[in-house]
Formats: sequence, C-alpha cells, structure tokens
Amino acid sequence: MRKTLLAAALAVFGTTVLAPAASAAPLDWGPCPAGAFPTPDLQCTTMKVPLDYRNPDGRTIDVAVSRLPSKNPDKRRGVLLTNPGGPGGEGLDYPQLLKLVKLPQSVLDEYDIIGFDPRGVGHSTPVTCDLTLDQMMVGNLPYANGPADVVKQAAVAKAEAKQCADAGTGPMLPYVTTANTARDMDRIRAALGESTVSYLGASYGTYLGAVYTSMFPERSDRFVLDSNLGPGGYDIDAMRNFGRGMEDRFPDFAKFAAAHPEYGLGTSPARVTAKFHELAARLDRKPVEGITGSLFRGLTFEGLYSTNLKPLAENWQALDQGRAPKTPGLTPDDSAENLFAARFAVLCGDSSWPRSVAGYQVDVAIDRIRYPLLGAATANIAACAFWPSAPVEPKVRITGRGPANVLMVQNERDPGTPLAGARKLRAAFGDRARMVTIDQGGHGAYLFGPNGCGNTTVTEFLVSGSHPAHDRYCAAENR
Repeated sequence: MRKTLLAAALAVFGTTVLAPAASAAPLDWGPCPAGAFPTPDLQCTTMKVPLDYRNPDGRTIDVAVSRLPSKNPDKRRGVLLTNPGGPGGEGLDYPQLLKLVKLPQSVLDEYDIIGFDPRGVGHSTPVTCDLTLDQMMVGNLPYANGPADVVKQAAVAKAEAKQCADAGTGPMLPYVTTANTARDMDRIRAALGESTVSYLGASYGTYLGAVYTSMFPERSDRFVLDSNLGPGGYDIDAMRNFGRGMEDRFPDFAKFAAAHPEYGLGTSPARVTAKFHELAARLDRKPVEGITGSLFRGLTFEGLYSTNLKPLAENWQALDQGRAPKTPGLTPDDSAENLFAARFAVLCGDSSWPRSVAGYQVDVAIDRIRYPLLGAATANIAACAFWPSAPVEPKVRITGRGPANVLMVQNERDPGTPLAGARKLRAAFGDRARMVTIDQGGHGAYLFGPNGCGNTTVTEFLVSGSHPAHDRYCAAENR
C-alpha cells in the first residue's frame, strides 16, 4: 500500500459525544473489490453513514467494510475491528494481510476479523484535492535549509489547501475526522449485531482506537494499540516528533551499515552518520533520478520503519554511486492522490494548526539543531496552516474513564510513532491501559516485529483477556 517515494514525501475535555443509532440494517456480504493482493477468504459490503452526525437525517456517505469470518463457531468470541494506520490508508484488505503475516489461529478462531476503508478513503466515499504528481512528490517533507525555504513551502501549502477546498469533495472535508470515523466504527458494530467490539489498530490506528474507546467505553471489549501516537493524535507535536523518532532509530542503521563494509557507507557509526549528511548535501546539489537530499532524508526515514535494514543500505549505496535506488516509482494514480487528500482532511480537521509563517521558521530553526537528521523537514509548514475551516468540534479527550481493557505495545526505537509519544498516551489512559515496551527498532510491533515476548503478550490478551498487572518490558531478541 505504501509506495516508497510517496512515503518519503509524506514523512510519513469532556466534549458531548454524538452517539450513532443503537441499531442498523444488517449487512449484505459479497465479493470484495480487487485490492493490493488476493482476498479469497474475505467478504465485503458497503453501508451508509451520516456525513455529519449532528444532522443524522442529512447527506449520507458510503463506508466499505470487510469480514474474515471465524471458522470455529464454538470458540468465536465476537468481532475484532482493525485499522492499519494512515490517516488516508485503506483498510479493507487488512484482515487478509494480517492472516498472511500469520495472525495466530487462536485469534482467527476467536473473532470475525473486520476491516474497513475509513470515510473519505478508497472504496468508501473518497475525497480528492486534485493534487498533481509534483505536489505529491513534495508532500509534507521538504527539508528547509533556511527561512526562505519555509516561505517557498508556504506557497505550496496554501495552494494545496485551496485545491482541497475547491475540489468537488470540498464540502466533505470538515467531516472526515477521527471522531466521525470512530462513530462510523460504532455504526459497523451495530450493523454486525454486536454489543461490544474488540480492536487491533496500528500507528494512526492507535489514536483512532483511543478515540473510539474514549467515546464508547461501554462498547469496547479488548483493545490493542500498536505503535502509538500521543493523546493529541496527528497534530503539530506528532509531526515534529517524527524528527525525534528518526534520531531514536537511526543509530541502529548506523551500527548495521558500519558492520557491513561491503556497502561502503563508513566503518563506524559516526562515519555512517557523516555519510548521511554528506550524501544529502550532494543530492541537493545534483539529484539522482529526481531524488534530492530532501527526498533522500524521507527515503531513509521510511527505510527505518522496517526491521530489515539491508534494503536501506543498498539504496544508500546506489545513490552514493550515482545510481537510482531499487524502489518502486510513484505513479499519479487515484489511490495515491486519495491518500494525500484524506490525510490532509484528517490532520487539518482534527486539530487547529498554527498559521504564522514566522512561527514555522522558528520551529524549523530549532528542530534543525534538535533533530539534525530530519527536524527541518518535519517542522516545516504544511496545508493545515492555511486550511479554510476550523475543526467542527473539540478534540476527544483521552482519559482513564472506562474499563481496564487497553493493551499498548510499543517498540523502543520507532521512527514513526516514537516512544515519547506512546508514554504520553499511556499516562493519559491511566489505569485503563498497560504498555508493553519492546527493545527493538522499526514501526509496528505485533506480528511485524520478531519479538516473541511482545507477540505472545498481545495474543494472550486477545484470546484470553489476560491484561498484565503492570507495564511490561520485553528484552531484545534476534538482533
């Protein structure tokens, strides 16, 4: 689902809850649309939800839902809603992907695994900003070498915000939010005939899960949040935190590259780090196949998501030698544009963003020093600074109100959702949550990481409800 250059360009209270109706029409399951890979075990359907839950009898939009049914009715407990992250990521075929990456049979027996494309995304009613390929390549990660670069990016960001507002789906944008997606999830629960739901969400999906279980604690069963955003969600703090995440994870790569001299990237971690800065500067002067120093920083950030660092070392070697890296190209298809548009909608609709260009110039100057690998990119200005409308409702506050049924799992050195943010979410949940911290790097802990201690803890919680009495630390394995 993630194209490397696209991802490099991207980055990566007590409010009144408007509860969905308690019941919904039953779902009519059928074949699934073609996706990223075959889905022979998956069933799909589409349901209607209000665009604006404050006006439940007004316009409706589609939400596409999938189901991987349990084949063991004697063991079936209920349903497990899933979300792979984003915002803007499709989730319809995610249950099948989880099965392919060996979701334990005990979990497959216990639940019908439910996926869905969030509102505004994919096979649900999609949003668009009519973005060009060049705009998508710039994305949210142009590395600012000085104040003038922030001004230049401000013009790009302002144009993107206007395009989003002027596009045919512009009227939808204020309602493509995390809170409304959580309300859609509760409509899915009702349509499935379930009194409660369990949940497995990764990356941005942790914030979506945290919002749902805060809005509907009595309808939440067992909630697993993997690779956690802070309690503010995908706001400016989370965006700037990418810089910290790269600083946390990069030493693992520097150590790996230094231990493999065949790549020619340096014989010590310090020399590999120096190579990073030298190569970024060289690519800014003379790009290779369109890859600038800014995109190289983003490509490196994306490569650090994986537990396998060999492909990243190979890409560095290629660029160092003036060759294009072995990465998939970015094509201007509808799914890529939709990902960007939905991402803008959620980021800008969930949070109020600073609007002062001078303020971003200050942030860039600070983060260039604080997080020298990526900070001057992740602190740069983006479309939300020029978004035409303020959030339609206050942000959902994450608190300890509700049952102790949240299990957080977190890699110690996660570039995309750093440990610092996860600790803030853990504190916000209080006694509702326990957190399993794993001594490993990369983005994605459960199933996508090799740590047996972490994987076993999550599986036991999903299957038996075994909630650790205390937070748990899992030592490194297979490093």
